[in-house]
Amino acid sequence: MANVTVIGSQWGDEGKGKIVDWLASRADAVVRFQGGHNAGHTLVVGEQVYKLSLLPSGIVTGTLSIIGNGVVLDPWALKDEIAKLRGQGVEINAENFAIADNCALILPFHRDLDGLRETAAGAGKIGTTGRGIGPAYEDKVGRRALRVCDLAHLDKLDPQIDRLTAHHDALRAGFGEPPIDRERLKADLAEIADFVLEYAQPVWKRLKKVRKAGARILFEGAQGVLLDVDHGTYPFVTSSNTVSGTAASGSGLALGPSAVGFVLGIAKAYTTRVGSGPFPTELEDETGQRLGERGHEFGTVTGRKRRCGWFDAVLVRQSCAVSGVTGIALTKLDVLDGFDKVRICTGYRLRGKILDYFPAHAADQAEVEPIYEEMDGWSESTAGARSYADLPAQAIKYIQRVQELIETPIALVSTSPEREDTILIRDPFSD
Repeated sequence: MANVTVIGSQWGDEGKGKIVDWLASRADAVVRFQGGHNAGHTLVVGEQVYKLSLLPSGIVTGTLSIIGNGVVLDPWALKDEIAKLRGQGVEINAENFAIADNCALILPFHRDLDGLRETAAGAGKIGTTGRGIGPAYEDKVGRRALRVCDLAHLDKLDPQIDRLTAHHDALRAGFGEPPIDRERLKADLAEIADFVLEYAQPVWKRLKKVRKAGARILFEGAQGVLLDVDHGTYPFVTSSNTVSGTAASGSGLALGPSAVGFVLGIAKAYTTRVGSGPFPTELEDETGQRLGERGHEFGTVTGRKRRCGWFDAVLVRQSCAVSGVTGIALTKLDVLDGFDKVRICTGYRLRGKILDYFPAHAADQAEVEPIYEEMDGWSESTAGARSYADLPAQAIKYIQRVQELIETPIALVSTSPEREDTILIRDPFSD
């Protein structure tokens, strides 16, 4: 059966939660393959609203949900999230939830370091969520991380803690902070270990079994391609690879990159970004404010207000190219209802030159000026539309023009947060 990988095609916050929830209801397994609890998905199912940070979206429908090895795991945040969802009536147990035993852990001093760095950076802030994601990935790459499997061997942690403290105590001293309290750390780990180990297993084996049975697997990405540590707006990026190819390495699924299947990129009908960094089409005027208010543009995890602007076809086209996107899910079309004119960025000007791509250097990214194509808007409502016949003619023209400019087919259009308010053009799960 076909697999589907869902990724954000902008800077995250594209409305992936609703699309992943819709797909998860038809999948046999849902896998998170990168990121941490800095990501957030909001699911609206009937009268219930679920806010997820770490747990894969399939957990709400009882679908087997897996946290892959590419994720960095804060065990205390996980415990809180599970408790909250159980309070909403969601059943979570070892049958429908699993954590890769080789996941790297986010520890309390990672959060400390994240906050200290951002505070010290002043105007040079990257705009992290302060949850320790970056420092945890640094320790993973530096080969000094503690992993989920280490929680089963707490009596053998001292050599690993030696490596961690040798690195972090020097950094902490530079910020005027005391050394890591080793005994407190070991006590905290001992307290949380049994909770995490209940779900820990070699998930690559479980996924191999699921795939062999012909099941449908949904890979759920966090953030967006423009936050990819290699392909995003560096240094204003996350600390992991967010492109679709990471689904294979971040889950350990057999057959490598070919296993990711249909790559569904999620893109808003306009553009948003939270935190610092370049944003060519940003609107710091009444139009930008109107987009933010109509789109309820506040981060699921942080509550931070998102910056808003017109749709940037250059960025999305580039995201689709580097991530092998098969089709796009265009979300929040209804936010554009009522605009007399709508604009799409089709290229950039940089010091007299015309560019059809987003340059790599931060100075160039900050200087590019968007080249716009203007179209008539539509006064009719698109909210809740479930077929092209329900859309105004001008809205259809807008969708078609976006499709042409990003050089990628539109596979579906989302017209509200509700699961069923979706116009399906191509089924990602079809073989």
